[in-house]
Amino acid sequence: MKTYVYGTRRDLPNGFEDFTDAARSAIISIDMHQGHLADTPDCPCPAPRARDIVEPIDKFHAAARALGVPIIHVKSVLRKGGVDDIAGIPSAWRRTFPLHVGAIPNSDAHAIEGSRWTEFVTRVEPQDLVVAGKKRLSPFFATDLDFLLRQMGARAVILNGGMTDCCVLNAAFDASNLSYRVIVLRDLVRGTDDEMEEAALRMVSLHLGLVMDASDLLDSWSRR
Repeated sequence: MKTYVYGTRRDLPNGFEDFTDAARSAIISIDMHQGHLADTPDCPCPAPRARDIVEPIDKFHAAARALGVPIIHVKSVLRKGGVDDIAGIPSAWRRTFPLHVGAIPNSDAHAIEGSRWTEFVTRVEPQDLVVAGKKRLSPFFATDLDFLLRQMGARAVILNGGMTDCCVLNAAFDASNLSYRVIVLRDLVRGTDDEMEEAALRMVSLHLGLVMDASDLLDSWSRR
């Protein structure tokens, strides 16, 4: 089986079986909803590079379901009126990210409950689980994700979605700090740009867990 270590694809040695045990794993798909993926001028927090991975994520999830691996879809949802964020203490990204990309015209509408921006773009099947109410960058912060994973008996988490250098990286840090085994699927995440994406994946590979291609993980699960 292959993994990426500081950007180099290498054979994974023995001793990582707890990372790749399908029976103790759960997939966490992060923020694959309209608020990031809509191809319209009013998209409140655009992550256009992640549109390319919608279909590949759906295919990976279908294969994982067939193997009995549970899928948890996480989405950002803020209360109407913005008390969770813009009307309270605004998230830092609302001020810092525009310094790089310019003004985001409809950002105040991002993730407001009941809006189209909280609708998933990736496929969600009846047996899948949903964690709604992500308030900040990490899907573990101010949600019941950790509680849910422990109730399920999951000890390894497989991350996909967006953005690699933002919410995915935060998820990997929090999951690792909570003693989960972490795998980030290199071909099923997208970041701000190639450089930031690669930097985040290199950090994961050295400090937080494994960086793998989805096909390699599926092969490992199927063999076991």
